[in-house]
Amino acid sequence: MLRTVFDEEHEAFRKVVRDFIAREVAPVHHEWEEQGHPPRDFYRRLGEMGILGIEAPEEFGGGGADTFKFSAVVTEEAARAGVTFGTYSVHSNLILPYLVKYATDEQKKRWLPGFISGDIMTSIAMTEPGTGSDLANIATTAKLSDDGSHYLLNGAKTFITGGALADLVLVVCRTAASTPENRRGGLSILCVDTTSPGYSVGRKLQKIGLKASDTAELSFDNVRVPVEDRLGEEGEGFNYLTHNLAQERLTIALQSSAAAQAALRHALDYVKDRNIFGKPLAAFQNTKFVLAECATDVEAIVLMADRALELHDSGDLTVADAAKVKLFCTEGAGRVIDKCLQLHGGYGYVTEYPIARLYADTRVSRIYGGTSEVMKTIIAKSLGI
Repeated sequence: MLRTVFDEEHEAFRKVVRDFIAREVAPVHHEWEEQGHPPRDFYRRLGEMGILGIEAPEEFGGGGADTFKFSAVVTEEAARAGVTFGTYSVHSNLILPYLVKYATDEQKKRWLPGFISGDIMTSIAMTEPGTGSDLANIATTAKLSDDGSHYLLNGAKTFITGGALADLVLVVCRTAASTPENRRGGLSILCVDTTSPGYSVGRKLQKIGLKASDTAELSFDNVRVPVEDRLGEEGEGFNYLTHNLAQERLTIALQSSAAAQAALRHALDYVKDRNIFGKPLAAFQNTKFVLAECATDVEAIVLMADRALELHDSGDLTVADAAKVKLFCTEGAGRVIDKCLQLHGGYGYVTEYPIARLYADTRVSRIYGGTSEVMKTIIAKSLGI
């Protein structure tokens, strides 16, 4: 079906991103996977191209775009080439909305220019060893000093994307105890300078996929955080997270949509070139039927992701909508990629083939940003049950 979500400006941007990937990313991506992250200069290169701050305010050097579609283009082109941009998505798609909406003018002047240029890379630390998807159980604490000038931060986080190399980490912590009536109350967000005494990076976690994106454990031992570095109001952290989780989940859905499209393309190319029993793999009825199923599934995934993208741009994407699109796209992409890998036979299990990397990279989409089970709970609640 004809896609109408992108216009000529988006397609011109797509060509720039595609050429950039072919020239500067694809030839060295395997090196990034081996070392666990891109070189720091790569993020500065993204900053030079305006990719990190597409939606950031122009007054701080950003692009000032009022649409998420340019970010969607970057996501699609990376998946098409079988590469990742390290922690770009967390930095630009997840954290930027927090800074734009909740940071003070003074904080924006301090952080946004470096954020946009790539000189300040960011991460967000929510998950803890004992919390998982239940943010109400966050145990990391921040105690305000008697003179009200700073907090003392103590605790630990895990599964933090970009945590190993970040310069500024948004830490979700408890500044007041929860109550039986409001388990989610008392949470705040502190922006922590990673050079602060007491801040430390623990294990760099070895993952089955997304190997060019660092994931780490963090710990805080009486880390002194100036009160001026609190994001927004004290105790409003959960409300801020709820507001921005819709974009995070849309981002994951768009990544899954892009991965499903790429998987179908790789499978089509492979079955046309692969000969077995004296004829192309594409000539077998099973191959045709499997790919027909995949093409139909991909069409549905793309349509739902595109619709959610339009709703997000118009400000009409609800929490339940975001849960539905994440659930549908991530689960659907998993099925499509698995079928496409099966058509590759043994070669599908070899990492030099893009389908193998897509398989490993996409599996986590059903876990992070809220598991599929959490998405179902949100959707059921929206149905009044």
